[in-house]
Amino acid sequence: MSDDHDDAHEPHREEFRHDPIAHAEARAGMTVGELVDEYGAAGIGAADLHEAVDVYAEMLDDDVTTFFGLAGAMVPTGMRRIVADLIRDGHIDALVTTGANLTHDAIEAIGGKHHHGSEEAPDKTPREHDERLRDEQVDRIYNVYLPQEHFALFEDHLRSEVFPPLEAEGVVSIQRFTEALGRANSEVNAREEIDEGPGIAAAASENDVPIYCPAVQDSVLGLQAWMYSQTSEFSLDALADMTTITDQAFEAEEAGAVVVGGGVPKNYVLQTMLVAPDAYDYAVQLTMDPPQTGGLSGATLDEARSWGKLEKAARNASVYADATITLPLVVAAARERIE
Repeated sequence: MSDDHDDAHEPHREEFRHDPIAHAEARAGMTVGELVDEYGAAGIGAADLHEAVDVYAEMLDDDVTTFFGLAGAMVPTGMRRIVADLIRDGHIDALVTTGANLTHDAIEAIGGKHHHGSEEAPDKTPREHDERLRDEQVDRIYNVYLPQEHFALFEDHLRSEVFPPLEAEGVVSIQRFTEALGRANSEVNAREEIDEGPGIAAAASENDVPIYCPAVQDSVLGLQAWMYSQTSEFSLDALADMTTITDQAFEAEEAGAVVVGGGVPKNYVLQTMLVAPDAYDYAVQLTMDPPQTGGLSGATLDEARSWGKLEKAARNASVYADATITLPLVVAAARERIE
């Protein structure tokens, strides 16, 4: 049968383009970048992750001001060094995260550790398992354990190293608070010769990268700050940071957003562009939250475009999977391309 005969019977297709799915190869010795290239030949989540790497690598390669939102239990689950290294290498210009992540970051900096655990025990019901952990004074974050004595260590760290220098300043911004936390983490880490690195807040403090924590009250860090404020002149100004992060947005020639998880960090990163003359030129989202609920955590980046948070022509990609799996892949593959 001739090609002319085939062409004559093909339907008119507005949406379709000839781009066949290939079959990914996985072989010993591949780099992360090579594996992600193979993802690009496949479909569904593999194709999404490949697109996210494309967008993020372009953000890293160009002179883009990068706002990084970090929600969820990313520090206690082992993602701490990845974020700290991105800060030290100049790939994060503003970090927006939770008080919980900063709490766990500081615990590691001053000598505490998170441990492998289990979400259930073979000889107990889930409730009995957690009741036993309660009796043993061990806090559980899914399959990660944290002994409660580390919170006592953290409280002592705040009251001896962080709060006293700030008390003389009276009311300070949350960003000033996180800066002081990072400085103290770095100093204690070096002084006590802690095996683990000083972490995210320390890296930010050392490299003049602001950390914004707009929901700091929703954490042990926030609880400790509130308790200290009851007997001192120290307090936090919840609105002060909006000036500095907005200034960063105004001054950015090009801006990119990396959003890991949802919640307040995601919204705080994206809403910044509502009061800036431009919007994000790049955006990558790593999430497991579905958009159908109508909540911000699951809202798509395309929806954010309708609000003016992304430019109409912005490059953006979303990956729907556990961020403890996708963040290392995206970062490693993107860094491989530019380095």
